[in-house]
Amino acid sequence: MSETATTATHLVTARSARFSAAAFNYGNIISLLAPFPLMIFWLGASMFVYCMNRHHPNEKVGHYTQQAAYRFYGVTGFFVAVAMFLPVNLNYYLIAWAVGAAILLPLTLRDLARIRRESWEDMEILAEPQE
Repeated sequence: MSETATTATHLVTARSARFSAAAFNYGNIISLLAPFPLMIFWLGASMFVYCMNRHHPNEKVGHYTQQAAYRFYGVTGFFVAVAMFLPVNLNYYLIAWAVGAAILLPLTLRDLARIRRESWEDMEILAEPQE
């Protein structure tokens, strides 16, 4: 039985790569809008987005995803640790959210601007051979 190796390629468009690079940043912004329900959901969904995009065929997508994740997980991890020592008063938690937003929002917007200015090109990648 002889097997013929067929090499198929898959096109990753520049538009798709640019959106993938920005996806984690978009999630960060949306989670900052209403932190109590959305931040919790984004914490779980962000792990999926990170796994999908960190090892994208376009290395720039992985880089921007990793930078956005470092910021988000660093800020949220810090404030989880700080929240252990805050008094049970909503004002303290709102202040923590405002400080977190003041850290994340400018850096996230900066990255989105960089992603938009970056030159993105279509890529052809080899697809897995199918039997």
